[in-house]
Amino acid sequence: MHICRTVSDIRASMAGFRAAGDSIGLVTTMGALHAGHMQLVAEARGVHDRVVATIFVNPTQFGNQEDLAKYPRTEARDLEMLEEAGVDVVLMPEASEIYPPGDQTIVETTELANSYHGLVRPGHFRGVATVVTKLFNIIGPDAAYFGEKDYQQLAVIRRMVTDLHMPLRIHGVATVREADGLAMSSRNVRLTADDREAAPVLFRALKEAETLLFRGASVEGIAGHIRDTVSDEPRATLTGLDIVDAATFAPVTGAVTAPIGIMISAQFGDVLLIDQIELTPPKG
Repeated sequence: MHICRTVSDIRASMAGFRAAGDSIGLVTTMGALHAGHMQLVAEARGVHDRVVATIFVNPTQFGNQEDLAKYPRTEARDLEMLEEAGVDVVLMPEASEIYPPGDQTIVETTELANSYHGLVRPGHFRGVATVVTKLFNIIGPDAAYFGEKDYQQLAVIRRMVTDLHMPLRIHGVATVREADGLAMSSRNVRLTADDREAAPVLFRALKEAETLLFRGASVEGIAGHIRDTVSDEPRATLTGLDIVDAATFAPVTGAVTAPIGIMISAQFGDVLLIDQIELTPPKG
């Protein structure tokens, strides 16, 4: 496994792959890897000749600098995991390599980035779209793989790729969960023991929403139940709950007649967790 630290180095590796006619799958990460990331790698490994991963804690998607400073960094372990998973090349740049002196260009999906969870974390999706665009331009993959847990992020990236006519495919990969249902996240290691015990309330609320949907509940009924479920957990503070049309990402109300996405975010101490579920109403 080759480790690259500069744009010129990774581009040289990619040129070699393309000269050999190899297809390239990309997995972008901020490190602190877990089984969810490895599932992304496995999906890419099953399709492409070469798999490239990135480890870069992107400063522009953090509105809170304290949150950036606390983000877990486990470089040695991350590299071991990627090598064992069959990754061919890893890009691990310094921030100055991605954002050179004088950098002033941003990428933003103007409406989607400033709605729903984007209201909870202003500027977050602008930072994501900008860094992912840079990484796509630097590496030039045939496809990139992202987890469905970050439901709105996946929508932002798909919108960006479509709008900017980027020549690659975006694949969403199902959320990987702990045994108690908690969505795997690099942030989970920052939870206190009590908050970790409480955190599965998010998935429980989403699964109960699924039951309600199959009983014919309206969007308002589902949303109310989710709020009540989370509020019953004293260690959780609900910060966002959005129910959208899965195809258009438009908000929905009333009876559920088409697939919906439910996005939820909650604060546990100083850790913000998110989760999601996509549901299809029963026919008839």
